[in-house]
Amino acid sequence: MKLGLINSAWAQAGKGTAFGIQQTKAIGFDTIDIFADPLDIDARERKLIKRECDRCELPIVSVACVAVGLIDFNPSVQRFHLQRCRAYLDLCYEFEAKNLLLVIGEYIWEKQVIPPAEQWQTGVKNVRELGKYAADLGLQIALELEPFKLSLVNDVESMVRFIDEVNHPAVQANIDISHLQLSHTKPEELRKLKGKAIHVHLSDCDGKVHGDLPPGRGVMDFAPYLREIKALGIDGAVSIELEYSPKPEKIVEWVQEAYRETDKLMQAAGLRG
Repeated sequence: MKLGLINSAWAQAGKGTAFGIQQTKAIGFDTIDIFADPLDIDARERKLIKRECDRCELPIVSVACVAVGLIDFNPSVQRFHLQRCRAYLDLCYEFEAKNLLLVIGEYIWEKQVIPPAEQWQTGVKNVRELGKYAADLGLQIALELEPFKLSLVNDVESMVRFIDEVNHPAVQANIDISHLQLSHTKPEELRKLKGKAIHVHLSDCDGKVHGDLPPGRGVMDFAPYLREIKALGIDGAVSIELEYSPKPEKIVEWVQEAYRETDKLMQAAGLRG
């Protein structure tokens, strides 16, 4: 698998797009994931991202999209988010990416008022529609597992069930290793995702709350998870996710540390290549 970085690490530290892409390449990453909303960036920014990635020979693997409105109970909100997600898929196509990393939402009102099964079916229906649109563009959707108790997809079991009910080959799973730790998911449970996973996120955490730290700064035992991921035979990338560095002025060192430690882990697992 290739080793990539989600470019939000740079943006959250106040660094420009071109700087982040150039540093990602200089540090040694094979690929990059882009966190950018097509409704918020203009044509100049889109061109800048693609031009700099091409110039640095840094392929874009994934574009990240948070679309919690896909399971909103208001049809108008759902329609907006479907159209917004189609714009994201168009951006993936423009960037020659492989997949759209999709984060869907949470059950509203603590699963009261609106029946949970109704929200679930709304998500299944809307993601299936997006899967059809993705397939027409030659793309896939990598569904994110969120470790929060009210998230629609918050463990391997719910991920498998959701993908099976969507029942579209373009809709597959993203594996986020720290999210597995936070949801108390054992490494061997990943075997249920054989043939269903296409992308991986890697970061560390304190075992209690969402953190996205460089490996070694938290409690994660990565080796068992990486062994199971290798056994899945994913033809994709492991992308490091770093959020809100405590010292933004030292973001380069923060990313370098994450790269160095992740490379060691992947080499030890026989995953880098």
